[in-house]
Amino acid sequence: MFTGIITGTGTVLAITNHPEQDLAVLTLKAPGHAEDLGLGGSLAVNGVCLTATELDGDTVSVDVMGETLRRTSTGALHPQSVVNLERCTPAGARLDGHVVQGHVDAVGTVLAREDHGQWTTFRISVPDDYAPLTAEKGSIALDGISLTITAVSPASATGAHWVEVGIIPITLQETTMGTRQAGDAINIEVDVLAKYVARLNEFGGRI
Repeated sequence: MFTGIITGTGTVLAITNHPEQDLAVLTLKAPGHAEDLGLGGSLAVNGVCLTATELDGDTVSVDVMGETLRRTSTGALHPQSVVNLERCTPAGARLDGHVVQGHVDAVGTVLAREDHGQWTTFRISVPDDYAPLTAEKGSIALDGISLTITAVSPASATGAHWVEVGIIPITLQETTMGTRQAGDAINIEVDVLAKYVARLNEFGGRI
């Protein structure tokens, strides 16, 4: 489990695709995140929970299966890409963000960015299937960052649905959001509680 409080950024060194295995190997420099990771340890990379398969100093390699490549923006990374990093949350630690599983649901697109001096608003597209799982003042993880939704598209919207988030300067400085512009892809993980409620409703609320 993660909290969506990014603890640093890393740099992609290589991504090697193995289409015959429906797999890619991602190698990245992860300063401050690899020392106590251990083989099999979990590391969230742009919000995607990945497992360390090889370690060399502060260099980490992870296997990325086809499902993850299709559901996230990981396959679009390239050498020198900067990524958000977070280690899994130890038992007893403060939950400063919200419960983030590292199970990205979909990829959205930055529709607009508006700077307001001391904070910045981003509007992000949300696939129709996931729009009902978002709510104003609810939680969302964007590229692994725990954020509060400040506005949502109307349920009756006929075009693409969206959410808006407000981001303070420290988050822009310490994460990849500072470089995000309209047209950029971004990983979306909606609140896990909303997903379970939606699934329960599919069964008529019976337990």
